[in-house]
Amino acid sequence: MVNEIEFNRYLKNIRYIENQSKSDLVVLEVLNPFIASWIKTKYSEKIADLFEIETNVKPKIEIRIKSKKKQKVKIKEGLIQDIKLTKSTILNPAYTFNSFIVGHSNQFAYTVAKSVCEQPGKLYNPLFIYGGVGLGKTHLLQSIGNIFASQEKVVIYVTIEQFLNDFTDHLRNKTPDRFREKYRNCDLLVIDDIQFISGKEKIQEEFFHTFNELYQSKKQIVLAADKEPRNIAGLEDRLKSRFVWGQVADIQPPELETKIAIIKKKCELDFINLSNDVIEYIATNMDENIREIEGTIIKLNAFSKMIGQQITLEFTKEVLKEQIKEKKENITIDQIIEVVSKELNVKPSEIKSKSRSQSIVNARRIVIYLARNLTPNSMPIIANYFGMKDHTAVSHAMKKINEIINNDANFKVIISQLSNKINTNE
Repeated sequence: MVNEIEFNRYLKNIRYIENQSKSDLVVLEVLNPFIASWIKTKYSEKIADLFEIETNVKPKIEIRIKSKKKQKVKIKEGLIQDIKLTKSTILNPAYTFNSFIVGHSNQFAYTVAKSVCEQPGKLYNPLFIYGGVGLGKTHLLQSIGNIFASQEKVVIYVTIEQFLNDFTDHLRNKTPDRFREKYRNCDLLVIDDIQFISGKEKIQEEFFHTFNELYQSKKQIVLAADKEPRNIAGLEDRLKSRFVWGQVADIQPPELETKIAIIKKKCELDFINLSNDVIEYIATNMDENIREIEGTIIKLNAFSKMIGQQITLEFTKEVLKEQIKEKKENITIDQIIEVVSKELNVKPSEIKSKSRSQSIVNARRIVIYLARNLTPNSMPIIANYFGMKDHTAVSHAMKKINEIINNDANFKVIISQLSNKINTNE
């Protein structure tokens, strides 16, 4: 069964190439490599089965990309110019606003990104989105690009490296005018990783003029970086000032609830069935990098299919043990105390003390529990850290916390949230 979203996004525009197909070979044509990869992975077997029902022969499915060497583009003078398409302008149709999971960490960036599509070149121009690796900047950038493309507007989506390489190639070929016509006559210019323009004087000069031309023509500019403009070293002041003319929006590491929602959405899109305890384990033990989380889900699913085993919590822990172990080696007890003391409103020194106050004892037990689960430290090492007589005190604290977790769902959520904050504060 194919849902409506999947059909419209991936299957609707498939073209059957009848004159090249045979009884044992079905040739299909799609618009771009992303759709081809998706159909090959998710639907080729089902398509083959459907042909077998009709013809009694199960064919091989071959998926080709529609040839699109040139595209006619209107430029502002009303002329028509042939512009050669490059891979840099290809948008991934899977990146849409509907597939973007919104949480407190990305709500503002999501909202202004959608607003750009409603009033392009007017409301937020330029839009500058910044945040760490794998937090969803590219997803938002491509979502904007897909909206513009669906309206038959000219979209150029590149990284700053691709912009630089294109500029260098045109200089080498003595065709700088063609470069300028390409980048200054689009409806939307999206440039990712703009921070790498740092220190490159010639490309900054060229981009400065490109920016001005687009801005004055009320064409939309969207930029993304790993830091806000004022913190990009080696960036000319005139560019820094222009980057904040419109709107600057940051994306923070996702909170636990958002990570869980992202995992569930990924599973829904990829038809992967994960139980809630597996989802919570992944969300708690993986850091904020969404691409890494998605890669982990794909890895789990691949291992499951390869050995024919259901994805249980035990299976998940076994498959990810080396990955989780590597993360544990980077977490210290001091980091755990720092997070727990802040969240529970107690002093770090109190957690390390011999105080028997109930609130401090509870905080200390939580730290011990998290240290045992999030670090490679043994019970004797943890006992020594807290000045305890031996490891039996640690064992008792672990037992007590496990009892509360099993009997109190709210407390279990608190522990998961603390684990998540510790993982994302590395």
